[in-house]
Amino acid sequence: MKKYIVAFDGLKYSESVRDYAIHLAKQNNAHLTGVFLDDFMHHSYKITQLLKQGGDFEARRKKYDQKDEKTRNLAVADFESACQQASLNYSLHRDKCVAIQELLHESIFADLLFLDSTETFTAYAEKAPSLFIRDLLGNVHCPVVLVPHSFQPISKLLLLYDGAPSSVHAIKMLSYTLDALKELPVTILTVNAADQSSHLPDNKLFKQFLKRHFSKVQYIVRKGAPGTEITNYLKQAKNGALITLGAYSRGAISRWFKTSMADMLMKEMKYPLFIAHD
Repeated sequence: MKKYIVAFDGLKYSESVRDYAIHLAKQNNAHLTGVFLDDFMHHSYKITQLLKQGGDFEARRKKYDQKDEKTRNLAVADFESACQQASLNYSLHRDKCVAIQELLHESIFADLLFLDSTETFTAYAEKAPSLFIRDLLGNVHCPVVLVPHSFQPISKLLLLYDGAPSSVHAIKMLSYTLDALKELPVTILTVNAADQSSHLPDNKLFKQFLKRHFSKVQYIVRKGAPGTEITNYLKQAKNGALITLGAYSRGAISRWFKTSMADMLMKEMKYPLFIAHD
């Protein structure tokens, strides 16, 4: 049995990430751990706003802290109820220390992590991808599924392949961690430069590998700029896809997963993204 973890900010509880995590955990017979990151420095209010109000600062702060605790408890109760209704094997962790440090540590002992694509773990709004997401993806110890705001059952797989070891590694990790999806229709999307051939990189070896993991595969090779071609393809794609990407790390990375590509896919966020790096 695999161990999946799903991370929540209890003050901004994401029902979408709850639904994706429960659906895929049940489908893949995995144990699901709900990780509630109750960071002691994270509040729903801003300290500067309390200071501006004047009067008894500590009394007001205590009142807001009690409200935050109630909100977090309601989020935990909702997650437990949803897991029980799904007859899912689950557990709970409530981590009180710094959110990013706690989640990175949890990821060492997990096969897969689910997270809302817009998560910030702050009271401030940030453009996607947030600093928290960037930091997490650069240092995480297991594959990550970033999910959009609305749940959609997964009915097909879109695997982005550029010939780099990182893109093959991501496909391997998808096959190992979400093996129940291997019977779904699979599209391999490759974008070559205009002066390159219309063949897949390492065509023979790659197809031999794919045949051992997926049964329904079609291959699409386009020419042009990867960002433009992938964007155009996704605009025409129907709902229900899970997109698989290669590395998001601070070392050597796939040429497709430079900051511009990552930002584009996370800003659009129409589909869940499966991200893995060596």
